[in-house]
Amino acid sequence: MAEQGVRIEDRGAVRIITIDRERRSNALDVAASEAIDQAVDAAERDPAIRVVLLTAAGERSFCAGMDLKEAAERGPGHGLVPGRGFAGITERRRTKPLIVAANGAVVAGGFELALAADIVIAADHAIFGLAEVKRGLFAFAGGVQRLARSVPRATALHIVLTGEPIGAARALELGLISEVVPRDRLMPRAIELAETIAGFDRDTVRRALALHDFAADAPIAESLSFGRAYGEETLGGLATQEGIRAYAEGRAE
Repeated sequence: MAEQGVRIEDRGAVRIITIDRERRSNALDVAASEAIDQAVDAAERDPAIRVVLLTAAGERSFCAGMDLKEAAERGPGHGLVPGRGFAGITERRRTKPLIVAANGAVVAGGFELALAADIVIAADHAIFGLAEVKRGLFAFAGGVQRLARSVPRATALHIVLTGEPIGAARALELGLISEVVPRDRLMPRAIELAETIAGFDRDTVRRALALHDFAADAPIAESLSFGRAYGEETLGGLATQEGIRAYAEGRAE
């Protein structure tokens, strides 16, 4: 898929997807958006892949969102995959964890990708913003909606209505990202986290992710009932029994 502006590498149970359009600030044209969608789709179907890691080439930009030069020629919105959103990620229901390694400017649709991820590791020089308002647009592919659920109203609307970016430290303070590291530690740390998660029991990780996402949208009584059913299923599993036995016997996890 290199000719589509996307590189894919499988590192054991981790699929690394790299946006490789550095000359366009890693903005996504239709081909790159579809390539990411296909790569994530294939990872979801492949039992050997446990975690997906999304990053980009260079240190200047993670993703500048939609390729505006292409949009000027073809019209905006062509990078939206029906039923799955921008790059096939922002509306997708996933069963496997998605980690974003943000290596620079994370703006517009790029920020929407990060907001849709499960874990975001950012280089200390990264910035985050929704610049669509400057182009007569707004971040309807998940940016506005997820900010509304994640931060106070005034904070969200400052980001949405001004288009002004915030730094990595501020994004961490707001809980929009998981961790900030020096730029030379970004990929080693992201890979370390991905491989750690990939080393855990697949069904346990899948259920924990599903329960979190269910609980985020459901009343507490429903999410507790859902969690109990999932938990009881997990308690009877071999991974749980072995994990408890290993702890009781003082063995390594």
